[in-house]
Amino acid sequence: MTPGARVQAAIEVLDRVIAAARNNGPPADRILSDWFRTRRYAGSKDRRAVREWVYTVIRACGEVPESGRAAMLLLARDDPALAALFDGSRHAPAPIREGEAAAQAGLAPGWLMERLAQGGVSGEAAAALLERAPLDVRVNRLREGAAPLPEGGEPVVARHGLRYPAGTAVGHSEAFRAGVIEVQDAGSQLACEAIAAWPGETVIDLCAGAGGKTLALAAAMGNSGRIVACDVDRARLSRLAPRAERAGATNIETLLLDPGREMETLSGWRERADAVLVDAPCSGTGTWRRNPESRWRLTPAQLARYVEAQARLLDLGAALVAPGGRLVFVTCSLLDEEGADQVSAFLARNAGWRAADPQLPAGEPRGEGWRLSPLRSGTDGFFIARLERIC
Repeated sequence: MTPGARVQAAIEVLDRVIAAARNNGPPADRILSDWFRTRRYAGSKDRRAVREWVYTVIRACGEVPESGRAAMLLLARDDPALAALFDGSRHAPAPIREGEAAAQAGLAPGWLMERLAQGGVSGEAAAALLERAPLDVRVNRLREGAAPLPEGGEPVVARHGLRYPAGTAVGHSEAFRAGVIEVQDAGSQLACEAIAAWPGETVIDLCAGAGGKTLALAAAMGNSGRIVACDVDRARLSRLAPRAERAGATNIETLLLDPGREMETLSGWRERADAVLVDAPCSGTGTWRRNPESRWRLTPAQLARYVEAQARLLDLGAALVAPGGRLVFVTCSLLDEEGADQVSAFLARNAGWRAADPQLPAGEPRGEGWRLSPLRSGTDGFFIARLERIC
């Protein structure tokens, strides 16, 4: 592909990403994969260049752009070399018209920037949300020593975490195949450390998904005790079994829940768990580094639905905790609605509970919980609260 053809390809992909953002379609990475799958003529350098243009543009536009061309023109406005590729030659974009509008630069939609600022996230802290994400792995204690670790990893704040240079093919390493390492952001690892799961305990992972945090809990417990991994999504939960087998985790059982009727399935676990993890569905504002187009998808109404669901899941999780047990609430969000405010509301409506220090080596207090952020802790953004049921 010529340089101009690569720019036109990025424009076409961006048109699809924009449409997906407006209509709740597939994520950008899947759109890119599908686009390249039908264009075998695109070589590895072409794919790399198009992907780079697409994600650079996504990070540059705060509001959803009118079109892929308008989005690319935002970059061309300050890059003469890029603007010159709009020359109308074969497979290249048409020449830039006089006065043609470009997309507006920004970090996020205006209403969302206001919400973040209200929670103390602005300036450098907000800009850091769109930096390139690092590549972190967790060394799995259950398989430690079964294969050599990939070279180049540096320790991070998480107890068993390593950080590798971007692009390191850890997923193709002998260590990954042997279950010695799992790709997991250091912040996510710290969220698991806040649970402080001990061998022999009963732990319920209420929103387990594909089981990333479940596997970390199994390693912390040394396969002793019992972990109940729950979710309402059958497809996501089904991915846990093969991951657990690779990781050597044998104390995990899965439980598929019926949305809105979870307690009917969980009734036998009422007041029986030593610890419950509520890794609740959320806006994902703390993971924009990995999914930058997700900020185009969020609406105030959707945020309100997340907040409502989180409150319900907190109360559900609390009902499963034994006297003297603990409830750990986690969201990958930096919005107070999904963090400090959520925990304050829980404590106000639930007597017999108190907030405790999660004792993490990074981050800072936020309300009755703890906040991790790209700028201050070098991790994805998280809110973590450790709540204890008073005996």
